[in-house]
Amino acid sequence: MRYLPIFFLTFILLNCETPKKDSVFINVQAPGVYNGMRAYLKVANERSQLVNVDTAIVLDEKFYFDGKRTEPRLEYLFIDGFQGNLPLIVENGDIEILINKDSLHASKVKGTETNQTYQTHLNKEKRLTANLKKLFTAQQVARQNNDLRTVNNLSNDINNASDSLTNLSLRFIDSNKNSYVSAILLNNIITSNRVSLDSIESGFNKLSENLKTSTYGLKVNNFIVTQRRILEQQKNIQIGGTAPNFKSKTPDGEDLALNDIKGKVTIIDFWASWCGPCRRENPNVVKVYNKYHEKGLEIISVSLDREGQKERWLKAIDDDKLNWYHVSNLKYWQDPVAQLYSVRSIPSTFILDADGKIIAKNLRGQALEDKIAEILN
Repeated sequence: MRYLPIFFLTFILLNCETPKKDSVFINVQAPGVYNGMRAYLKVANERSQLVNVDTAIVLDEKFYFDGKRTEPRLEYLFIDGFQGNLPLIVENGDIEILINKDSLHASKVKGTETNQTYQTHLNKEKRLTANLKKLFTAQQVARQNNDLRTVNNLSNDINNASDSLTNLSLRFIDSNKNSYVSAILLNNIITSNRVSLDSIESGFNKLSENLKTSTYGLKVNNFIVTQRRILEQQKNIQIGGTAPNFKSKTPDGEDLALNDIKGKVTIIDFWASWCGPCRRENPNVVKVYNKYHEKGLEIISVSLDREGQKERWLKAIDDDKLNWYHVSNLKYWQDPVAQLYSVRSIPSTFILDADGKIIAKNLRGQALEDKIAEILN
């Protein structure tokens, strides 16, 4: 009988990797949680709303989830009767959870490399958050005692602690370009509005190529592209910028472009038949138009009326005697022209010179007439 040399056997054992699991198994120990209680795994949808992806029922103070994940995903564990939730990274592999019945957020999670990395980061975040809360409480007490010196000193401490908390994820990303946690943290950052777009883009550029094309990486990239486009649009619609050209539908269903009708002065007027302030302002706009149209004033009104309410739009034009150019896609606030001009409220106006440069915005009443008179008289 032949025997393999001992060093050869050792070599084989050391180089045989345990195959990675291709499914998820989350085993949850829930001491003190009653039978029949339901537990849920939830994820954030495109609107950042948490929706169910799995449900389990507590039996003998334990429950489990199983299934498959194509890539690691941030999910949240909820249990009926418990406040808050427990965040964890769910990926193929075994995860063990020990529920803390007094604080779900304080439950223990272990298992899978990505999840362990995330839990370590989360614990650091918890400590910084607790410290920040402690500082706020101390400052509130000092303010109640009229101790202004302590209030001011604590303000500096609060600012430093807040910066540390905000930058915690960015520092992690700097040092962990290959970790899926970095892509997940960066995706969380874009919903917080606490970090500049430049910092977000810098963090994204540090990610490895496979993370950039992951589900979370693509979300972050789409956010960056969209925000850059919005900033560029906003730059164009500032006073001194060239008004973006647009094309939309007239009441007759024909295409009409801004560049087709510009005069010596052009007013782009965003309004709607349902908008009370717009309708109250219309007589003043009519007065200005009738007075200065022959001198080169043109107006194009962009209506934010709703789909299926074209007749209301046309009736308002007729009732208010708005005898100038009109366009609308009948898409309410989703009107592409309104979005192009970042219109968030109406009435909203942009006044252009003969070259299409924006020379004034959102003028009403006498201020509108004075500006038109300044140019055309």
